[in-house]
Amino acid sequence: MIESLEHKEIREMIAKFSDSEVAPLAESIDRNGKIPEELVGKLAENGFMGCYIPEEYGGAGMDYTSYSILIEELSRNCASTGVLVSAHCSLASWPIIAFGNEEQKKKYLPKMAAGETIGCFCLSEPGAGTDAGSLTTYADDKGDHYVLNGTKNWITNGKEAKIAIVFAKTKKTDNYKGISAFIVECESDGFLVQKEEDKLGIKGSSTTQIVLENVKVPKENLLGPEEKGFRVAMATLAGGRIGIAAQALGIAEGAFRYAKKYSLERVQFGKPIGDLQAIQFILADMSTKIAASRLLVSHASALKDRDLPYNKEAAHAKVFASEAAMWTTTKAIQVLGGNGYVKEYPVERYFRDAKITEIYEGTSEVQRLVIASEELKDLR
Repeated sequence: MIESLEHKEIREMIAKFSDSEVAPLAESIDRNGKIPEELVGKLAENGFMGCYIPEEYGGAGMDYTSYSILIEELSRNCASTGVLVSAHCSLASWPIIAFGNEEQKKKYLPKMAAGETIGCFCLSEPGAGTDAGSLTTYADDKGDHYVLNGTKNWITNGKEAKIAIVFAKTKKTDNYKGISAFIVECESDGFLVQKEEDKLGIKGSSTTQIVLENVKVPKENLLGPEEKGFRVAMATLAGGRIGIAAQALGIAEGAFRYAKKYSLERVQFGKPIGDLQAIQFILADMSTKIAASRLLVSHASALKDRDLPYNKEAAHAKVFASEAAMWTTTKAIQVLGGNGYVKEYPVERYFRDAKITEIYEGTSEVQRLVIASEELKDLR
């Protein structure tokens, strides 16, 4: 798929921002485990925190293809920055846009677009990861409000968030049918941010456990119909998979660019290693996997922009791009040899960052189940 002139211009604008504002901070973000507030402010000033929030609510009104380009170009220099924006936009803002009522949109979206309110998504629990229907967080109906109790794990942006999309059962079942979705303000009494995970990669992105102890949520903060929260969660994750595929694509592209540059600077046997066929073959395979990943991401994004079914295509993009990123970053280390294994060079960071893209927002195994189910459903 060939990018339109508009999307090329958007890519050039975002790439320029990423190279000038994000790249110089990437190493320190990884080392210090924190994205500077000044950078978050610049992301908001450029419209990136509200990229596809409609203009009427203070957003930039971009399409999903532009959003995918944004996450790719940010992640090309810093995957932590990419996932902060991705989780805020696709996991927290999008469900309000898609399922929220007018009052909810007016109340929350403008501050989210301005970067004043960072969002997070609270679905997973200690005993409910891939099996999201088995969650045990419960919302007790008290008439004019709900009271939420439970524990949520692996919450991206958990430390910074002021708004959380929380999933809890309003009806006690042993499956997904009793799940409802809520907009929860993180400063509410009983909303407790617990341990922050010490992760392999994306170390600048906070990942926390959140405990809900008798958290009162007004009835007007129910997101969508009661007991229809699983549909909200699955629709949100389907779009989010495209964002994670774009993140993986950006990571792979960053590692590839560095490996290419290094191959022309590193001299062995009297010539640049890039002149060696063994290295050229690695670079050629990197280029091919990245090109295929970009086509899959673009295709899934285009379907979403046109309101066409995209569940299978999002899974295609995520499973392929994430595994391509893992392969590419591994080979980038190989191209650099011993230098690739030390923190002085960025490819080891790309390698560490790539791994999570095969896991969060649906593991590679889950993506294959989604694809197989879609392929077989019309034949059953």
